[in-house]
Amino acid sequence: MDEPDTAAILPDDEVSTSGSAGQKEEADVPTTRSVRPPFTCPLPVSVEPVLFLSMFSLALQAPLSTQYLWDRISEDLGYNGSKGSGCSNGSVPPDPLQKEVETLTAHWNLYISLGGFSVGLLVVPLLGSWSDLAGRRPVLILPNLGLALQAVVYLVVMYLKLPVIYFLVGRLLSGLSGDFNAILAGCFSYVADTSDRRSRTFRVAVLEACLGLSGMLASVIGGQWRRAQGYINPFWLVLATNLASALYAYLFVRESVFPDPSVPLFSSRHYKAVWHLFSTGGSSSEGSGRCKLWLYMLCFFLVVTVHFGSRELYVLYELSSPLCWGPALIGYGSAAQHLAYLTSLLGLKIMQRCLADSWVALVGLASNVTGLVVFSVADTTQLMFTGYGLCFLFMAATPVLRSKLSKLVDPSEQGALFASVACVESLCFLVGSGLFNSLYPATLHFMKGFPFLFAAFILFIPAGIIGTLQCLDQRRGHRDPTAS
Repeated sequence: MDEPDTAAILPDDEVSTSGSAGQKEEADVPTTRSVRPPFTCPLPVSVEPVLFLSMFSLALQAPLSTQYLWDRISEDLGYNGSKGSGCSNGSVPPDPLQKEVETLTAHWNLYISLGGFSVGLLVVPLLGSWSDLAGRRPVLILPNLGLALQAVVYLVVMYLKLPVIYFLVGRLLSGLSGDFNAILAGCFSYVADTSDRRSRTFRVAVLEACLGLSGMLASVIGGQWRRAQGYINPFWLVLATNLASALYAYLFVRESVFPDPSVPLFSSRHYKAVWHLFSTGGSSSEGSGRCKLWLYMLCFFLVVTVHFGSRELYVLYELSSPLCWGPALIGYGSAAQHLAYLTSLLGLKIMQRCLADSWVALVGLASNVTGLVVFSVADTTQLMFTGYGLCFLFMAATPVLRSKLSKLVDPSEQGALFASVACVESLCFLVGSGLFNSLYPATLHFMKGFPFLFAAFILFIPAGIIGTLQCLDQRRGHRDPTAS
């Protein structure tokens, strides 16, 4: 073992622990070497600022791009949006043009998402598995540069009033660099490299809380800024934030694995590593390990598909009748949604004192289901914000699932695992965008909030799987008290 290099990548509290914890604790933290960046960050953080800045950029541009599509399509069709009486007065029959604008906006969201995420579905597992050998830092830098290039394309479209199909070009360029999912894969792999089994769930939850905090700030800023100055200036901040994230990763983030510069990026071995993981269940899996890996990955797929699929509909749902929200309210709503990342982190920390991780995940799913049911019938601003309030623990499930997946495999397999998770997450974007953006216009005529109700029903599947696996584990533990 190369103890000095291993300690160089760990936080100070984990360094002191690893020296006295014993053989079992040391096996939980992979032996790696540190590649020093040009500068040392004085704060006790590692990849958290990278994820914070990248998520800030994504959360700032996502609702703005949807609103831009709405405004451009409304302008092309001659619809005056929420200024019309059909939006301000619920007794007036819906404007046929409004329904056409909603449908076209949902479809363009679908096309843009399908284009970007379908490319990312091939690139993300390649980059994630490659980072296990070549290092994490390139996977933190390259996708941010791709997202910056996407922002440049969006700015050109807005300055020159080009057709909205050019948004698709920007998404494809971002997808070719790995998109935001590659950044997620790199950050979560980094945390798995530098944490032990006991602290991993909370460390993962801290990363997800960074997602929420940055998303909340971006949502509030984006709504107010768009109302005051339009779309172009906020997208300049999107560009600057992505460049700042890439620069921070280059200057301050230490490498968490020993990089092999001779490893080629374009190689089938990276895909084979992912396939081997799921065909064998991981080196540390015993008996039902492969089954658990597949079941937890299915739960993760369903939960994240619901998160991303329903999230894309919130802005459309709030823009149109009967809510007719403006940019400020849309920003507050998005901020309330992202605030749940922080409340979920606090709730997870508290519940872990008396509940197993699986029960924490079930509480989070119950919070999500109740919020979605309220969204499905929300026809006033107060009811919509009630739904956001009920979702205050909805992000407690995903860090538990990531941690459980990580604990099923050896430390040497973390890169392949999180490449798989990144691949599934890309598929979640793809399926969620396709399903919910298609379902929303198809169900407008009988129940506008039906997609949210449908999402709530889907969440009962992972809840049943997680609860069943936990009960089986507890029964097995009662039979064999020495089982870990």
